[in-house]
Amino acid sequence: MCGIVGGICKNNITPVLVDGLKRLEYRGYDSAGIVVLSDENQLSRARSVGKVINLEKNIQNKSTPVEGVIGIAHTRWATHGEPSTSNAHPHICNGSVGVVHNGIIENFLELKSEQQTQGYHFTSDTDTEVIAHGIHKALQNSNTLLEAVQLAVQTFEGAYGLGVVSPKHPEHLIATRSGSPLVIGIGKQGHFIASDQMALLDITKNFIFLE
Repeated sequence: MCGIVGGICKNNITPVLVDGLKRLEYRGYDSAGIVVLSDENQLSRARSVGKVINLEKNIQNKSTPVEGVIGIAHTRWATHGEPSTSNAHPHICNGSVGVVHNGIIENFLELKSEQQTQGYHFTSDTDTEVIAHGIHKALQNSNTLLEAVQLAVQTFEGAYGLGVVSPKHPEHLIATRSGSPLVIGIGKQGHFIASDQMALLDITKNFIFLE
């Protein structure tokens, strides 16, 4: 079962995200990934197949640091698309939207076909990539990232728990759910999201369970 961790904090969030993923390893997964908004306001991503330790080594070996105060991370259990780096989350659209997703978008083939006619390029076999493209499309006619997500989710059929970030709105992380679990953690050093409170117990005991 997939796992989500994300947050906005006062210091580099990468260690928090990686630790949160390790705490979710009991759920089972085949790949893991992370994306953060860098100091240059760019989406900096690392993804790896296998254990979270592989992702951790990947992050350490990258020439460009995967560091920032806002980020999202994910452990994936394959539903659409085989276990691979390209299918691992987070998924990014045009450098403008980063998404992690738990659940299944049942109408993703219909959405994918429509988005391809709109000029969107797909780099994975996952249903999640239509979410990133859908939010990117909505962002073009929205004043905020929240508004874009609210518009995009109206087109999704199925279950989802989402964490969304964008360099166009670098002070926000949007979380939303329908059918898939998502919890918000309120901490002294920042605010966080996770698919399971276990991921955040080291940094806060104050939770809001989204209805």
